[in-house]
Amino acid sequence: MTAKLTTLCSRVPLLNPSKKRLPILALLSAVMLVPTYAQAALPTAIQAALSRADLTESDISIIVTPIGDKNASRLPAPIQVIDSSDVDNQLMPTTPSNNTTTNISADKNSSCQKATQNNNNHAASNPDQQSALITIEKRTIEQHEQKINDYTDDPYTYQSVESIPTVVPDEQPTLTNNESSTVSTDKTSIKISFSPLLNHQPDVPRTPASTMKLVPSFIALDTLGANFVWYTRVYHTGIVIGDRLHGDLIIQGSGDPKMTHERLKELLYKVQASGIRHIDGDIIVDSAIFKNVSEDPAAFDNSPLRPYNASPDGFLVNFSTIGIKTYPSDNGQASLTYKPRLTNYQLPDKINTRAAYCGQASYSLSPQWQAERLALNASLPESCGEHVFYVAYPNAKEFAAHVIAAKWQALGNTLSGKVISQETPYDAKKTSKSVHGLTAITMSPLPMVSYPSLNLTQQIHDINHFSNNVMAEQVALSIGAYDKAGLTQSKAINNDTSESTNNTVVSHQNTHKKADSLYQFGTPASTDYSSALQTINQWWQTNLSTPPPYLTNGSGLCRDCTITAANLSELLTYAYNHPSFDAYVDSLGIAGVSGTIAAHSERLPDSAAIGRAWIKTGTLNNVTSMAGYVKGLSGQDYVVVGMINTDQALNPYTARPVLDAVLDWTAQR
Repeated sequence: MTAKLTTLCSRVPLLNPSKKRLPILALLSAVMLVPTYAQAALPTAIQAALSRADLTESDISIIVTPIGDKNASRLPAPIQVIDSSDVDNQLMPTTPSNNTTTNISADKNSSCQKATQNNNNHAASNPDQQSALITIEKRTIEQHEQKINDYTDDPYTYQSVESIPTVVPDEQPTLTNNESSTVSTDKTSIKISFSPLLNHQPDVPRTPASTMKLVPSFIALDTLGANFVWYTRVYHTGIVIGDRLHGDLIIQGSGDPKMTHERLKELLYKVQASGIRHIDGDIIVDSAIFKNVSEDPAAFDNSPLRPYNASPDGFLVNFSTIGIKTYPSDNGQASLTYKPRLTNYQLPDKINTRAAYCGQASYSLSPQWQAERLALNASLPESCGEHVFYVAYPNAKEFAAHVIAAKWQALGNTLSGKVISQETPYDAKKTSKSVHGLTAITMSPLPMVSYPSLNLTQQIHDINHFSNNVMAEQVALSIGAYDKAGLTQSKAINNDTSESTNNTVVSHQNTHKKADSLYQFGTPASTDYSSALQTINQWWQTNLSTPPPYLTNGSGLCRDCTITAANLSELLTYAYNHPSFDAYVDSLGIAGVSGTIAAHSERLPDSAAIGRAWIKTGTLNNVTSMAGYVKGLSGQDYVVVGMINTDQALNPYTARPVLDAVLDWTAQR
């Protein structure tokens, strides 16, 4: 920081001691007139990385800004990654203190990487940080990543669907309601207090790719609260006699980003436990909370089967994705199982095998969703072994209907009608079938089941750690649905975890003067992309000073979205001082350790940023980006943003080492 100030002062002639000193007002005016981004040459290491990638300085925007109090960091404990490939080398010291040091190592004899030695040198001068270090063996990380990649062609979908824990031990706890209430939320106290250490083309709008996810994930934390949950509510018409419902079962979708097939099973089990096992009617799914949000899954990159292209929906089930698990045998065939199963849809249980490399599903299986069956148009490579492929179904509502019917039957229940998924609220008067007798009895006044989602903190972990596109879209749309009043009214109830608050019975104005059922009463406003993105834009203008980014969706899976490095830097700085910062930073990948930045240590083995940087990455063709936080070896925290856009045909992984160099340079400060 001192060096930065010296550099800045050297650009102002008035500060030359040989010159006559001017009044302080004139001095301050002169400093203010000097652009904070007056561009000096980029650091040598970054220039060299650009040259190796055949890129120019015009292709990249970078901001590195010191943030916070050096002696009161808000970042999690750094992670010490040790290299134990040479078991005869020196013993790696660990210092347990108050159970804050965790050593994950099968071998006590270990040698340290250069970055680890730097960490130790700094820790030795700071006992508090030494006791907080978390130690992980490099091979533990490598084995964790390898196991996942060997098992599936889509590791991030696999980890999201199956809730596979990362290699990092206990995450930092998020603030409780009581704790968060003691942290000042006065907007005037949240300021950018330092000039950037490195500031290169900060105001150039660029395509951000998945770093855009940082925007809706934080705005949701600010407007909805870290403990916000979505409630999926279940009602019925008619009457229940014994364990038989004479009427329809209505599932009211809430926009829950992570209604996995296992959680759907729990929801339906709760319906069964309430006394219904047989339905003489239909199951109606109301997904009206989101309107007209379905997209052509082939529109972005002509890869409609990839789960990252799945469309959001008011009742999204398992990311509209099925897992196909293969079990090769010795007879030239392999058995197939599916999660989840689909009712009234044919799924092949055998496939021929061949000698070939095990690639992605589109190459190894060539799946095709037909009207009544899934066709697999290629033999399975024998090298796949026991493997899981993830394939997205093209229609979210059809997929939900198939899975609901299958789960209901799997619980031993019956359904005389069918599952109907629709984007309009249930209205008995508008149903195609005639309603009479017991089934004509109006909807139950209270939900028979009110099923909570995982809280927002857990949801954004998947969004940012595994770069889950469709979950990011669900959260972005939910901001529009649940926080209509929140931008102009007090947020005192944001962290209230009661069902009434999270269903916005309290926080939203009810538009129904009279309602016979809660189904008609306390529901959030239906929203679409236009409305949700307008809400996000309004939040930005209310809370931040840079011009808002241009969004067309919430995930960054877009070519027309743009954001500046200054935008992301200001957002991350604002978040650093927020009561929900722990939830936000814990959602990011850790350089060289976990998430989409885990491979940082493979590209730059001696990087000082390993275990010291919490980063969201973004990758598209000709786009490579990253943004997040770095704890420098001096103990200073930094916000770091780097975005590369180029018109040349560039493999994005060619550009990634440039951003690795930015992280390493920052961590060395």
